[in-house]
Amino acid sequence: MSNAVFTVQQAAVIGAGTMGRGIVMSLANAGIQVLWLDNNPQMLEQALAAIADTWAHSVRQGRISEEQAAQRRACVSAAADYSALKDADLVIEAVYENLELKQQIFRTLDGLAKPSAILASNTSALDIDAIAAVTARPQQVLGLHFFSPAHIMKLLEIVRGAKTAPAVLDAAQELGRRIGKVCVVAGNCDGFIGNRMLASYVREARLLLLEGAFPHEVDAALQGFGFAMGPFRMYDVVGIDLEWRARELAGKGQDEPTVQVDNRLCELGRFGQKSRMGYYRYAEGSRQAEQDPQVDALVLQVSEGLGFVRRPIGQEEILERCLLALVNEGAKILQEGIAQSSHDIDLVYLNGYGFPAERGGPMSWADSQGAADLKMRLQQLQARLGSHWQPAQLIEQLAGSGQAFSSVQRGAV
Repeated sequence: MSNAVFTVQQAAVIGAGTMGRGIVMSLANAGIQVLWLDNNPQMLEQALAAIADTWAHSVRQGRISEEQAAQRRACVSAAADYSALKDADLVIEAVYENLELKQQIFRTLDGLAKPSAILASNTSALDIDAIAAVTARPQQVLGLHFFSPAHIMKLLEIVRGAKTAPAVLDAAQELGRRIGKVCVVAGNCDGFIGNRMLASYVREARLLLLEGAFPHEVDAALQGFGFAMGPFRMYDVVGIDLEWRARELAGKGQDEPTVQVDNRLCELGRFGQKSRMGYYRYAEGSRQAEQDPQVDALVLQVSEGLGFVRRPIGQEEILERCLLALVNEGAKILQEGIAQSSHDIDLVYLNGYGFPAERGGPMSWADSQGAADLKMRLQQLQARLGSHWQPAQLIEQLAGSGQAFSSVQRGAV
């Protein structure tokens, strides 16, 4: 199929959870026929009712007509089993983050999908090559990482595996454009572009809690910089329990000092907005985050229990550490060719992570600081806080040549 042109007329989605619902709506909103499968028929029935309700709400709001809502509903059909997906041009798997489960689904799909079908995973961090390896068509496997809520968020990370064919990437980008997404192609690594950078940023925010800051202080500093929300408000929105459950399933990471506050919150049933308690409190029916003295007390207890000697931490230090963590990881991603350009990294952060638009994105902001200045500031943090602050090789290189991140293409200056 090396010279094939792939077109998507009939899509299929596996999984009727939050992500599956948003993906199905994104496709149907663009007039694409979608077959929808879930191993729990009752959950699928509820999901079909939920998306119909969402469209009905859009009609009441005057955003779409009743005719458009009917057309969208008509695009979606429930699939009874895997065999119903045999004629789909594209199948998107959107089940929870477990590699073995995803591999099992891809083995099944590979055995029954038509030879020209593209098989995609909505994984936010797992190894696309490990998923592709269980199929006889790795050239037609890729990641389509939608952001939640998928029918609203503009970003689509298209993850190329080691063997993904260029024509398959082209088809994915064309599909992304059809459904109104901002598409960025990312290489395959843990977390791809967005979540790999987020992990460094969040690790620093969590360390700041242990060293002396409180959640509302970290969030206030980053929101003051212009972020749509700080990291702890973000976790309350997406659900603190998602990573907690993923660590439990993977059997690793639960003992890390940085996640102990999250673990304690989850043990108390404080999962975020959905339970009206997380890092903040929420009144009935409200999404307004209210500072909770119980959380401050818990942060104090956890950090002191881990042996940290707390100190006052100002807004300047919070910004410096969170932003430089983001930029240093972004530089490594660019250097490794995971992102094709600094502009692509900026697109990811502007469209998926609430980075302030007026600052142009994290790498654009970094260029405004200058590589030599960034190198010096990272070295100061390294001397004070340890080797994980060592400046990325690319920053060293740009500081020496006087060039900017914007001059780097596919890992080369």
